[in-house]
Amino acid sequence: MSYSSDDRARLGLRESATFDRATIAAIQRAADTGIYDIRGWGAKRPLPHFDDLLFLGASMSRYPLEGYRERCATDVVLGDRFAKHPLHLDIPVTIAGMSFGALSGPAKEALGRGASEVGTSTTTGDGGMTPEERGQSKYLVYQYLPSRYGMNPEDLRKADAIEIVLGQGAKPGGGGMLLGQKISERVAGMRTLPEGIDQRSACRHPDWTGPDDLTIKINELREITDWEKPIYVKVGASRTYYDVKLAVHAGADVVVVDGMQGGTAATQEVFIEHVGIPTLAAIPQAVQALQELGVHRKVQLIVSGGIRNGADVAKALALGADAVAIGTAALIALGDNHPRYAAEYEKLGSAAGFFDDFQDGRDPAGISTQDPELAARFDPIAGGHRLANYLRVLTMEAQTIARACGKSHVCHLEPDDLVAVSIEAAAMARIPLAGTDWIPGRNGGAW
Repeated sequence: MSYSSDDRARLGLRESATFDRATIAAIQRAADTGIYDIRGWGAKRPLPHFDDLLFLGASMSRYPLEGYRERCATDVVLGDRFAKHPLHLDIPVTIAGMSFGALSGPAKEALGRGASEVGTSTTTGDGGMTPEERGQSKYLVYQYLPSRYGMNPEDLRKADAIEIVLGQGAKPGGGGMLLGQKISERVAGMRTLPEGIDQRSACRHPDWTGPDDLTIKINELREITDWEKPIYVKVGASRTYYDVKLAVHAGADVVVVDGMQGGTAATQEVFIEHVGIPTLAAIPQAVQALQELGVHRKVQLIVSGGIRNGADVAKALALGADAVAIGTAALIALGDNHPRYAAEYEKLGSAAGFFDDFQDGRDPAGISTQDPELAARFDPIAGGHRLANYLRVLTMEAQTIARACGKSHVCHLEPDDLVAVSIEAAAMARIPLAGTDWIPGRNGGAW
């Protein structure tokens, strides 16, 4: 028997906090199918995030900058610790690694076009380098993952930087997944896989048995590329303090820390919701590790996982990052989850703005698919321009905040410019609760 909302109110029926409708549906799905759920779109649980932080704008004690007369720079140099040719980017917002296979060829081309239009970098992701992305990317970072799909020395030399991936925020400690319907003939050829068969990527590099091996691997990559390319090391946020220290000791030029709000990796839902730590908690740990080693700002820190707007960019920089990377937001900017495809999302059992099943390859926008008919819908030139517009807005918003705090460069923002509006965020970000000088866990006690 079903009840209307009025009936439920009259009978005093209410959901259990432990067994709510989503939990009951998940149990029923598991019982019906006998398999765990795989999805993308990142953690859905509410977590302390950048919205829980506020900036202290200038007034009497500090002077703001005039937006139309006083410059606020946005450029950043990544990888100048050991590399002969570090990346000189115009903005501190980069595009995170999303593979060809997960995304269509036109989508990868659009990422390159959009990033190049505003002078920043994009990243290959798992699966190798495509001519579309290399041809349209002014700066292309080549991801070197445990799977080694598509890896060859020539592509390493074609790249502008190399990112050794040890983990991702959506699944630290877990390998990747690409369902068979996205293993097209071209994807299979690039990855040396059978066409149409589900694949799982390894969670650990085949020549990795401990941190010392990372030092050897970094040196090998430097020799292959004649010490020209910056070497990034990417970790999923979990034991961030120790992982960052080990990456620096191994010789990384740049460290990338990916918080659990990172949403483009498809994996088990139990991973997405229950493994890793929030981006907000990871940044101070990474910065502390760099500061203790005396290399903060010398080894650059890129933060990813849930960056949505210019305020998020500015807050990450204020907490100590040198740049940020975006993934999910970039796909939305390209045109994913757009209301124009509302009817087709409904046919998939979803809705525009709620599409979890990127890994299924049925994306009506033609972005996260290998279906040639769907991919043909997507215009990489228009998509690239949309992405460039979005990146410009992020940058202008971050500049606006930096000027309001009296800063002539967005990277001059600092923790003193921030307060938190919740105890949890104050403790994670290690900044005062608004209206007080109290940092939970710090004032009157050690971390």
